[in-house]
Amino acid sequence: MPYLRATLLAMALAGCAVAPKSGMQCSTLTAYDGDTVKCDGVSLRPMGPGAPYVSGFDTPEINQHAKCAGEHELGIAARDRMRELIRAPGLSIMDSGEVDRFDRPLVWLRLPGGGTAGEILLAEGHARVWPDGAKFWC
Repeated sequence: MPYLRATLLAMALAGCAVAPKSGMQCSTLTAYDGDTVKCDGVSLRPMGPGAPYVSGFDTPEINQHAKCAGEHELGIAARDRMRELIRAPGLSIMDSGEVDRFDRPLVWLRLPGGGTAGEILLAEGHARVWPDGAKFWC
């Protein structure tokens, strides 16, 4: 099973020129929501500054998973802020070599100043620490 998972991941990322713990190049980088970005259509899960499964963050939902209108509005604000952050000149994307439960590669979105997009979202209140933070935004 691990071999199949690794093979499928490698196939999904073939267009992103990714190698474990290396820089990732994208023709297009978009924010799907506050905690998912897409590199050439492949979903990536940004992290905070630390190790995979240790420095994660969660943002409010914007789709049918939002528990209330307020969560949806907060999710739109988080997505819009992520859109601003990924447009920063000099942004680098580093692949951790790990994937989340949805097989999204866990990546660091490193800003020119050295911090991560996750750190900024947490500091500004657009995100909560994962897995320790409450999942409900209503």
